[in-house]
Amino acid sequence: MKKVKIKVPATVANLVCGFDILGMAVHEPYDEMELKILETPDIIIKHEDSFGLPENPSENVAGIVLLKIQEHLKLNTGFEVIIRKHIKPGSGLGSSAASAAGAAFGANILLKNILSKEEMVHFAMFGEELASGVRHADNIAPCIYGGITLVKSTDPIDIIPLNAPELFVAAVHPQVEVKTSDSRQILKKNISLKSAVEQWGNIAGLIAGIQKNDLSLIGRSLHDVIVEPVRSILIPKFDEIKAGSLQMGALGGGISGSGPSIFMLAEKQETAERIAQFMKSVYDTIEIESFVYVSKINPEGIQIEEESSSL
Repeated sequence: MKKVKIKVPATVANLVCGFDILGMAVHEPYDEMELKILETPDIIIKHEDSFGLPENPSENVAGIVLLKIQEHLKLNTGFEVIIRKHIKPGSGLGSSAASAAGAAFGANILLKNILSKEEMVHFAMFGEELASGVRHADNIAPCIYGGITLVKSTDPIDIIPLNAPELFVAAVHPQVEVKTSDSRQILKKNISLKSAVEQWGNIAGLIAGIQKNDLSLIGRSLHDVIVEPVRSILIPKFDEIKAGSLQMGALGGGISGSGPSIFMLAEKQETAERIAQFMKSVYDTIEIESFVYVSKINPEGIQIEEESSSL
């Protein structure tokens, strides 16, 4: 293939208690990316959106991924990438991961699937490092693998796909900015053994609940005693939204990634839709614009929309 168009989904990282190790792909929102292989070694980035992101390859999340792939494989060819972002940067819905994972995935298609999924994750993490200063894969892994993933290790890369249950995700993105780099800086450097033990129990319970499709166990395990109490301070009305969503029948939920987006899991679509409208109404009352999304967990991750062997 010489040209490929892909649909790259948003992702929810951490899943409340699984900081930097758990992530989940959703259907909405998503980015659109078109990649074309070039006969020259140039890397060309074009943004067809209004976010003002840099187009210099070394300063662009997708660009740095392609540069690393080009260097590693000693390619004499290059890539042109057109990006239409619908996942707003700083939303907590995996915007930088979508660009990074999409670049690795699209390049791999054009290079006749020369890379494994683990290698795509490896190269995509350079994009996350550029965006946040940390090589984490909790958004990238579900974007590439689909569904829910456990990042057991990033060095060496060890990704474990989990059995995603048939659940619906309600998410709200209030239009306030929380940078991943800033939200990491406020985290505690030391935690008590009591908190660590409680958190380990929640993570183990959540993974067991996902694998067994035990919705009650999933709900009981969606609890964070380490990160959420600190990061939630940055998100207006977080406590009210979480408490209200649980009262409306959510299994559980919390901060999506580093925020400010908030997600909730629900067994039925009608419940998720009611929760989404409740979330929006809370922000409407304090005159903060917000966008809401309702979708199933996305089992596929990145999808190919169109391939072409001619330019």
